[in-house]
Amino acid sequence: MEDPRTDGGGAAGREAEAVGPAQRVGRFVRDRVFPRESVLDGGGPAAAEALAVLRAEARAAGLWALPLPAELGGGGLSFAAYAELAEAEGASDHGPAALGSAPLLDVRMLDRYGRPGVRDAYLERLVAGELRTCYAMTEPGVPGTDPFRTATRAERLPDGGWRVTGRKWFTSGAAAADLVTVMARTSGADGDREGLSLLLVPTGSAGFRVVRELPVLGVAGQYEIALDGVRVPADHLLGEPGEALTIAGERLLVGRTLRCLRWLGQAQRAFDLMCERAATHGGSRGPLADQQLVQAHVFDALLALRTTRPLVREAVALIAAGQDARTEVGLAKVAAARMLQQVADCAIQVHGAAGLGPDTPLPGLFRTGRAARILDGPDELHITAVARRVLRGYGRGAQPRPAGRRCQSAEVSFRPPHTDSEDREN
Repeated sequence: MEDPRTDGGGAAGREAEAVGPAQRVGRFVRDRVFPRESVLDGGGPAAAEALAVLRAEARAAGLWALPLPAELGGGGLSFAAYAELAEAEGASDHGPAALGSAPLLDVRMLDRYGRPGVRDAYLERLVAGELRTCYAMTEPGVPGTDPFRTATRAERLPDGGWRVTGRKWFTSGAAAADLVTVMARTSGADGDREGLSLLLVPTGSAGFRVVRELPVLGVAGQYEIALDGVRVPADHLLGEPGEALTIAGERLLVGRTLRCLRWLGQAQRAFDLMCERAATHGGSRGPLADQQLVQAHVFDALLALRTTRPLVREAVALIAAGQDARTEVGLAKVAAARMLQQVADCAIQVHGAAGLGPDTPLPGLFRTGRAARILDGPDELHITAVARRVLRGYGRGAQPRPAGRRCQSAEVSFRPPHTDSEDREN
């Protein structure tokens, strides 16, 4: 797989010929991102400065925005090709932001469902890293697994625009975002399956405010936001009124798979740390690597990694082929979340007290693994959804589902036709 950002000339070209993109991304994250993680975790001006330096280095290395559309300034990698890099990139939570791939889901969504004015105003700036976005779906007191109870309302104004009122929480990166995609009810009553829409809200609008930060197991980055009668231009509606669940379904399918890939990268990092510790440390009883219980931790962690990776790759392949991947994504999401928590736990155990302190990334990796079992739908949601889908194929008179059935919600394309007649049904 060739690096789409390298012309083959000079030192960069010779390096690209010798080392593949996945290796180059992995080395960039290890050598450039890992050493700056403590600063990036701390937030504030120092973190912003460190991120700006990393982004400049990524551009210079020809690694900027590799999965984003080439015509918008990205690298133009397909989803399948980017999946080969995402694991290495995701070994650090800051990897996607440093390498410019963090807005992938928003770029895909705006490119597919945004109106011409919105695409022209925001897409190139998103790819360039000039704008930041976030996504607001869940609400206080409303289970994220039950979007039909969304209480945020968007009222149509005489000029065709919208007035949005409501509150959202656990919105990642909201404090630094320039745009937030908000799910709101534009028609119908609480609990109706129809009438939910997505609107793109500039965070500088009057009535938008960050209510508070919501640390997750002590880690910053999540926020509660309020929209107090925020006016949104008519062309900032994404898709058509009532299409929110279709658009969100597409976004979640790809987003969950990307998370799985990144969790694999973080689990591999924890595994490597564990093995290095076992091989280089010991005590009066000899090297840790010679202890059978340590060997059991290594085996269990390796088994978890090796059995999870094929599930994630299968989901990637189906999504890339435009096929129905809901079952495979559900399996991969639960497996990857459990796997990251397990591998990080094994690594902490082998490190002992050192694994609990600030000198290794293991506490952060463990926290990510635990939170992963709730992010993008809790384990229970995916378990029941997958089981029901499978069991429907065994009911009386049921016919096996044809292999390779295409599913529009699984399509991964940057430039579908923008027409009112386009079929976007799940």
